[in-house]
Amino acid sequence: MVRKTEILRINSSNFSESISKAAEILKNRGTVAFPTETVYGLGANALDSVSVRKIFSAKGRPPDNPLIVHIASKEQAIDISEDIPDNAFLLMDAFWPGPLTLILKRKNFVPDVTTGGLNTVAIRMPDNETAIELIKKAGVPIAAPSANISGKPSPTTAEHVISDLYGKIDAIVDNGAVDIGVESTVVDMTSDKPLLLRPGGIGIEDLKEYIPDIEIGYNSENLIDKKVKSPGMKYIHYSPSSKVVLVEGFYRVSEKINQVISDYHKNDLNVGLLVTNETGNQITDKNINIFLLGNRDNIKKVANNLFKGLRTLDDMNLDVIIVDGSIKHEGIGSAVINRLQKAANEIIVLEEGEYIET
Repeated sequence: MVRKTEILRINSSNFSESISKAAEILKNRGTVAFPTETVYGLGANALDSVSVRKIFSAKGRPPDNPLIVHIASKEQAIDISEDIPDNAFLLMDAFWPGPLTLILKRKNFVPDVTTGGLNTVAIRMPDNETAIELIKKAGVPIAAPSANISGKPSPTTAEHVISDLYGKIDAIVDNGAVDIGVESTVVDMTSDKPLLLRPGGIGIEDLKEYIPDIEIGYNSENLIDKKVKSPGMKYIHYSPSSKVVLVEGFYRVSEKINQVISDYHKNDLNVGLLVTNETGNQITDKNINIFLLGNRDNIKKVANNLFKGLRTLDDMNLDVIIVDGSIKHEGIGSAVINRLQKAANEIIVLEEGEYIET
């Protein structure tokens, strides 16, 4: 169903008015896209099943893919979850507000549609004034996956949301580009040992300072036909319409990418590149469409540009997007590689070697 989508562009003079208007839409079972520090989210009242189903309808999201519930205070987390372990409170105190989602045992009144039918609920407190004020004004926790068509690159600007969801949701709060550019880190606090289910804005190195025995759980099993506790684990994610080829490794990456470009050009295919500055400097075809992510040693900028780059190249109607995977698997770099692996139709893994500039 096509509906009128209101665009609420925030500035210094209309902040309160715009937030109040968006909150009223949420109170009336509507859907509102809004910025967080990670990506733009598509929000609805997390405690109202009718409202939440509108998120799935607008996105085309599989119903067994749980949503993250956004809160404005630790008390709201306590209100909707139970049997919270002490180390969960440690992480809340250390990283909230911020890009950390905790999976906790849910209380029974949290709807099944919000949790993907699980007895757990994913919760986070965003580090974004617009998001926090919207949750406070709405007076309820807000379920909010990324505000995009399911499976496509996540939105980091309101323009990305408009491109995907205009006419499908009630409102879009535009407060500029996000700060981080990849989704939150997700940690399951209901397992025998805490499990990192999705890398994100907070690295496992930081988490280990508070929970030394945390383990990585997102590469540990075949997830087909299994229920998962975190978004981003089971289904195709972050992928543009063009074929995506990831060249992953630390050794002679640019040389391999030049070879792959040549192979595709022999078949008259239109190719684009999503690469770090260092790799971009080594590309021999100077007429190819290139989106530069930034320097490898500025991984925060690379992460911030990731989804923007995928969307920019996809808008060029390319046959193939070749992606540079010469990024260290640490901190937010682990999140970048994870998203690229999820987006890729084909992954070329080079032989292991010492990290070098190529």
